[in-house]
Amino acid sequence: MTDLETNPFAATQAPRADDIEALAQTAFDELPPAFRRLCEGLVIQVVDFPDDETLDEMEAESEFDLLGLFRGRGLPHRPAADETGAMPNMIWLYRRPLLDFWCSGEDTLGAVVRHVLVHEIGHHFGLSDADMEAIERAAG
Repeated sequence: MTDLETNPFAATQAPRADDIEALAQTAFDELPPAFRRLCEGLVIQVVDFPDDETLDEMEAESEFDLLGLFRGRGLPHRPAADETGAMPNMIWLYRRPLLDFWCSGEDTLGAVVRHVLVHEIGHHFGLSDADMEAIERAAG
C-alpha cells in the first residue's frame, strides 16, 4: 500500500494564495449588491505576511498578529472629485496568519476569510474596530 492509500492527507497541500483569493472572491460575490457597488475599484490582495513597515505601523508583536488590513481612503474620507495619481483602496489578506488562525479554531477556512474580508470592507466604509465589534455583538 502507498501513503495515499493509507493516509488521505499524504497528498494534501496547504491552501495557496490563489486558494485564499478564490475564497475571498466567493465571499465578496455573496455580499449584497449595494455593498459591492460601494466597493467599486477595491483591490483584494493576498500575500503570505505583512511587510515589516506594516508590522511596525500597526505595532504588531509578530507577523502572525494581522489577518488582514485595509489601506486607502474609506468612503467617508474620499474627496468629492476624483484625484489623479491616487492609489486604489486595497484590502490585504495575509495567508499564513489566516491559516494559523484557522488551524487553531473550529470555523472553516472560508468562514475565517469571509469574516476578515467583511471586517476590512467595514474599514472601507469608514467603520472603526469598535463600531464593527458593536455590530457583531448586536447581531448575536
